[in-house]
Amino acid sequence: MSYSFQTNVTALTAQQNLRVNSDFQARTITRLTSGFRINSSGDDAAGLAVANGFRSSIAELTQGVQNGNNGIGILQIVDGGLNNISNILDRLKTLATESATDTFTGNRSTLNTEFTTLLGEVDRQAANIGLASGGGTGGRFNVSLSVYVGGGDTQAHAQVTVDLSGSANVVDSGGLGIGTDAVDTKAHALTALTDIGNALTSLGLVNGKVGTGQNDLQYAIQLAQSQITSFSAAQSSIRDADIATEAANLTKAQVLQQSSVAALAQANAAPQSLLKLLQ
Repeated sequence: MSYSFQTNVTALTAQQNLRVNSDFQARTITRLTSGFRINSSGDDAAGLAVANGFRSSIAELTQGVQNGNNGIGILQIVDGGLNNISNILDRLKTLATESATDTFTGNRSTLNTEFTTLLGEVDRQAANIGLASGGGTGGRFNVSLSVYVGGGDTQAHAQVTVDLSGSANVVDSGGLGIGTDAVDTKAHALTALTDIGNALTSLGLVNGKVGTGQNDLQYAIQLAQSQITSFSAAQSSIRDADIATEAANLTKAQVLQQSSVAALAQANAAPQSLLKLLQ
């Protein structure tokens, strides 16, 4: 190697190493302060693409869990209405039983007035939960409920559908087959008792569908929450910084930077020794 005042090769090498060590320290500080190993595409382009895919799935599933809980809430409202109708049917049966016996000595018109009023209440509550003839009141609830939870290999598998459409799921007085019943006579009361028994059976079938829908949504939510945990762990293994490793790297970077500065100072001073050759 030649000795020259013009080009200090040693100083240039020291400068290059100082830049490398400074960049290494900057990356390490960025990882420690952000908590991420990947802070830009240049850090790990392939890993970033995979991690972003997991992040997208987590966002979809997180909203899907909320959708599922909203769906359960709607079905619980429907279920509450069905339970109210069931209680009304119990009262209707009581009135019919009271009127169906020869031992009744009161006024059957009074019983029939309450009976007719309760039939109207059955219609009102069925409309409020969207299970009346004609679909209820302004589509407040959809009788066919499709809830997108996400996480499926296809969009069809990412949804849970609770189908309460069709005449079999209408729970107003007409749908239950008690709309024309009365208890104004013993004979009519006996007919009403038979119809109310059939209505309770029909109502139980609808209750079963609503309960099954709630369970299906709950299972879907549990799966989505499990997937969120798995995807979060996978994303973390790719994207998150290993703090212990980065802390060690920071110490290493600081030592290298300090030694580079010291070496550069020595390299810059080296040409001065060549002046002795001119003395």
